[in-house]
Amino acid sequence: MEQGYTYQPKMVNLKGEKIDKFIPVKPKKKYFIWHIQGGLGKNIAATSLCKSIKETYPDRELIMVVSYPEAFLNNPYIDRVYNIGQAPYFYQDYIEGKDVIISRHEPYNQTDHITKTKHLIENWCDLLGIAYTNQQPEIYPNYPQKMLLGLWQRPRPIMVLQTGGGPMQGQKYSYSWTRDMPIEIAQSIVEKFKDQYNIIQITRPDGYPLEGVERFDQPLSNLELFALIAASKKRVLIDSSLQHAAAAFKLPSTVLWIGTSPTVFGYKSHNNISANLPKKANQLIGSYLFDYQFENNIHECPYMEVKDIFNLNHILSNI
Repeated sequence: MEQGYTYQPKMVNLKGEKIDKFIPVKPKKKYFIWHIQGGLGKNIAATSLCKSIKETYPDRELIMVVSYPEAFLNNPYIDRVYNIGQAPYFYQDYIEGKDVIISRHEPYNQTDHITKTKHLIENWCDLLGIAYTNQQPEIYPNYPQKMLLGLWQRPRPIMVLQTGGGPMQGQKYSYSWTRDMPIEIAQSIVEKFKDQYNIIQITRPDGYPLEGVERFDQPLSNLELFALIAASKKRVLIDSSLQHAAAAFKLPSTVLWIGTSPTVFGYKSHNNISANLPKKANQLIGSYLFDYQFENNIHECPYMEVKDIFNLNHILSNI
């Protein structure tokens, strides 16, 4: 019998005799469709659960519809990856008349996320109906992608210093106090480590300049960013995509947190340094379900000076 097929009996009349004859029947495919919308960091975090979904639904093909396909390529637990908005004939191929489970939930809207009582990945587990076992992101670069590490060969070991994340939708100002690294902190890190490392600053085009660094403020491909993280010796990051990528490559990093929480978005493998609690925060007029809105909210910042946000000596001694 052919592997993967089931066999059904069929009665046929052969020379006036009824004989049981078995014919192969190709099994009907089953699908699990997971739709992931949002930024690169969120997509990288989602890679942590592809194996768990496949183990929970071993008889189903895992079909990913995502905003950053490159985070999911080469993943052995995924059968197909589609970019959101680029999935022709998808309904006919995977939904119409098919045995399919579809998950298009938004974990950011769940109570445990809003109240900061569960990690993003654990909230996803609740929505997907799978067990949370502290799963971590996983990225699978192929052979030529691994060769991209050569783009980042430098005379000295590389330190990645991410001072600004990708802009929020509608972000007006170049500095986002809720997650960007204060310039005084960043420059002090550079002064301490510039003789030991080739420091590469990752920021936005309108991000503040630093002295003594190699600056990248134009869009790199996500594969180039992954290669940079993999090639680096030390990393000082913020709550953005690179800290998720570092976790995926099992590279402990120092991550600074201001308006977001490592309890929700961080990883225990990192050295997470959270901002001091503000003495007073009574001007959160634009904040609805979260403590701070993230775009154009300089009026909501409860800190008067940089020293109110972080203890610089604590950061420098813990890198």
